[in-house]
Amino acid sequence: MKHKMSLKLAIPLMAMSAHLMTGCGNGDATSNTAKTDTVAVADGYDDNFVVEAQSFADLQLLRYQVPGFNSLPLQQKKLAYYLYEAALCGRDIIYDQKSKEGLLLRKTLETIYGSYTGDKNSPDWQLLQTYIGRVWFSNGNYHHYSNEKFVPECAYEYFVATVKASDTTRLPKNAGESTDAFLARIKPVVYDAKYKPKAVDLRPNVDNIVNSANNFYEGVTQKEVEKYYDAFDTKGNAPSWGLNSKVVKENGKIVEKVWKSGGMYGAAIDKIAYWLEKAAGVAENEQQKKTLELLVQYYKTGDLKIFDDYSIAWAKDTESRLDAVNGFIEVYLDAIGKKGSFESTVSLKDMEETKRLEAIAKEAQWFEDNSPIMKEHKKDTVKGISAKAITVIVESGDAAPSTPIGINLPNAEWIRKEHGSKSVSLSNIIHSYNVASAKGGMAAEFAVNDEVLQRMKKHGSLASDLHTDMHECIGHASGKLNPGVETTDKTLKNYASCLEEARADLVGLYYIYDQKLVELGVMPSLEVGKAGYDNYMMNGIITQLTRLKPGEQLEEAHMRNRALVARWAYEKGKKDSVVTLVKKDNKTYVQVNDYQKLRVLFGELLKEIQRIKSEGDYKAGKNLVETYGVKVDPVLHKEILERFVKLGMKPYRGFIQPKLVPVMNDDEITDVKIEYPDNFYSQMMEYGKNYAFLPVTN
Repeated sequence: MKHKMSLKLAIPLMAMSAHLMTGCGNGDATSNTAKTDTVAVADGYDDNFVVEAQSFADLQLLRYQVPGFNSLPLQQKKLAYYLYEAALCGRDIIYDQKSKEGLLLRKTLETIYGSYTGDKNSPDWQLLQTYIGRVWFSNGNYHHYSNEKFVPECAYEYFVATVKASDTTRLPKNAGESTDAFLARIKPVVYDAKYKPKAVDLRPNVDNIVNSANNFYEGVTQKEVEKYYDAFDTKGNAPSWGLNSKVVKENGKIVEKVWKSGGMYGAAIDKIAYWLEKAAGVAENEQQKKTLELLVQYYKTGDLKIFDDYSIAWAKDTESRLDAVNGFIEVYLDAIGKKGSFESTVSLKDMEETKRLEAIAKEAQWFEDNSPIMKEHKKDTVKGISAKAITVIVESGDAAPSTPIGINLPNAEWIRKEHGSKSVSLSNIIHSYNVASAKGGMAAEFAVNDEVLQRMKKHGSLASDLHTDMHECIGHASGKLNPGVETTDKTLKNYASCLEEARADLVGLYYIYDQKLVELGVMPSLEVGKAGYDNYMMNGIITQLTRLKPGEQLEEAHMRNRALVARWAYEKGKKDSVVTLVKKDNKTYVQVNDYQKLRVLFGELLKEIQRIKSEGDYKAGKNLVETYGVKVDPVLHKEILERFVKLGMKPYRGFIQPKLVPVMNDDEITDVKIEYPDNFYSQMMEYGKNYAFLPVTN
């Protein structure tokens, strides 16, 4: 199986942990709780920096600092600025990828928000403003996590009135189209929840392509697409066929519309390539320059073999202080796991935090050799894992506003096997989560007893960090396919993402309760592992349900993965009461009674999921996910939601991005300043003005 995605960890709910995504406060969409909009901090973390910004709907906006940026030499500041611009120039693409009407909707909402002349204090305006914020947060009108379509809570008649009280000349109308005709055309896009209801539909026994609203396929069925790609040779060192294209039917024939200069998304891609070329001109070293030049060639040609060359060069660039992910990377948005969503993360290396990751990465072969998986599924030689902590400078596309906390790339299985990979932990993102999480009450509400609560407070952050590190460094890099087995987009199909994330999670879980980590000096005792087990089981069975609405099932790959792992271990350990659900004061809690036996269970499940991947066993994979990773107990869910709402927290978090501002002397950059905006709405309007390069129909 070829794992075609990097880890994009959906932050699990955990109090006192960097992985907590719940927010604090209920402020309205225009409140400005942070007041350091253009203040540059010192090169360390500023303890007075206000992390929390606006909140609305189920979302809390945070901010993050970029310690170390001010101390960079001018050449590296220029490099950062050029990569920053390249990242933001691709922003239009993700809107169009999530929905064919995504840019039409966004430009309509930008027109309303920027030119409406009516009462902006009315309850209806507040409801519409919340909807606008949700669209910006999700890069479209499909929830960033559940992929369910959402609609405004204000009446359609009010929406019509706001449009007509705005500058209608700025609306994305067709040539000669009246405002009334335009409104009639977009009504189902905005208000009909049954019109293209899901961005990604992973249900079994349906056509997952036809039923998904994303813009990766048009006029084709899942069988037609699978037959089309079955003709491609995916054995050996084959490219990730289909990663950078839309599949359509023209004159009865299936063709690909490639995302490249001169092709689909060409106007935005040309801007990205322009800034990448400037970045190559100030690269830190020859390897980084070569990497950036290959990325430009890939964007200009759309040639996936060049993308592989770029990926190999990128993995080998381990010396540069600054780095960037830029391209069509993640495949979560494609129900059959082929098409990459645009994203970019620009960063600089966190020298101190990197030490912990390097200690783990250096022992990758030991972890592989001592894994509980079958011998024939182990790699004889684990190659080239480089690990580091990074300080994020900016994120865009599918990485923003909701961000990963860990990334492992490249995705191509053969590149990872022959050339290695990079694993990174996003240290300043985690820092902001930690600061915000310290104010939450999740642990106090859901921890089964004071012993567990105190252990989570003492060791929870480190446990989460270590689990992420191992998920990245050794999880995704471990194991191998049996000879002749096809890639997972062909073998495991719509279950591939969930099963791969479960496999990597299980590697981290198995080793976080191993004395080896104490010997390496990365954790003080196995108490850290206990904290990790307490949290994972609590989250997988209970607390992640706070993100779902009543009646919903688990849809998102990471939520399914955590439920699968936790519920399977709970069910398989029932005979020995390894994990129990206990009731106290009519509240349900998860209690781990035997940590060593739980570790054994994690090892058994890891062995089975690795077998499924190595052998391409679709039937067994489907059975695991559908049995343990999808269904929700409605009675337990109702209880958890009632407990959670009393905490006054938000189940999802995302970030307002820092802003890089060049200081100019004529045409020469003499310095680059960093600013920390505190208004999400203002930033989205600024982005819409400065980085809109694509038409509404692509």
